[in-house]
Amino acid sequence: MNWTLVGAVLLSTAGLLVLGVLAVRLWLDARALTREVDGAVAALQRAAESQS
Repeated sequence: MNWTLVGAVLLSTAGLLVLGVLAVRLWLDARALTREVDGAVAALQRAAESQS
């Protein structure tokens, strides 16, 4: 068996797994940021309504 080929496949698989984990973390962070922005917008709307 060609160990160079096996090593390349294993490294490629590990790299794809790392990219997958990073993509999930990015998605979770974006979702959390969206919730924070929604909360800030709601607070600004309430403040604007109370000033009127």
